[in-house]
Amino acid sequence: MSRFAILLGGNLTVTARLRAQLKNTRVIAADRGMMHAAVLGLTPECWVGDFDSAGSELTVQYRHIPRQTHPPEKDATDGGLAIALAKRQGARELVLVGGLGGQADHALGHFGQVLKLAQTGLPSFITSGDEEAHPVIAGSHGLDLPGDSRFSLIPFTDLTGLDLEGVKWPLQNRDVPLGSTLTLSNIALGPVRISLKHGYAIAIVYPQLSNG
Repeated sequence: MSRFAILLGGNLTVTARLRAQLKNTRVIAADRGMMHAAVLGLTPECWVGDFDSAGSELTVQYRHIPRQTHPPEKDATDGGLAIALAKRQGARELVLVGGLGGQADHALGHFGQVLKLAQTGLPSFITSGDEEAHPVIAGSHGLDLPGDSRFSLIPFTDLTGLDLEGVKWPLQNRDVPLGSTLTLSNIALGPVRISLKHGYAIAIVYPQLSNG
């Protein structure tokens, strides 16, 4: 398998959609992201971090999981180290689970990570179960969403030549400057198609599925 789930320490709501997204993934936990393993029914193959936030209960419960221990004074977050390990293990796709909510600096850092991964050709997205963040760079992108999902596109640069299809308010060849709110709070009618000539953004979606 070359699809990896990285367990991070942010918010998590377990849904049927999330369970389907995690089917047949290899799993790496980053520090306190291990707290999500039990509720998801997953057994990570490795636990990465400085373990300053995991807590003694998790440390005892998952003492059998192989660890990569790093000093607190390091040049990357625990999540960043887990992503790097997955890449070394041959990852061809990444799902960052629990990468939203919690500390804003970490969540925004995750946005930067998935944008960089997209630019290097490695597909990835972030999910908390009831909220997802997908990188959008120049080119064409498809998002498989249930109808009536709230959909927003947040520019991280000026966007040039944006097409949005499969939404209540479509766009064709629009330029969207950084800071514009034009592309916030749209509604997906089903699968969404995004085409972009220049720039990059994050698509935030709220799939309308019940917990399961």
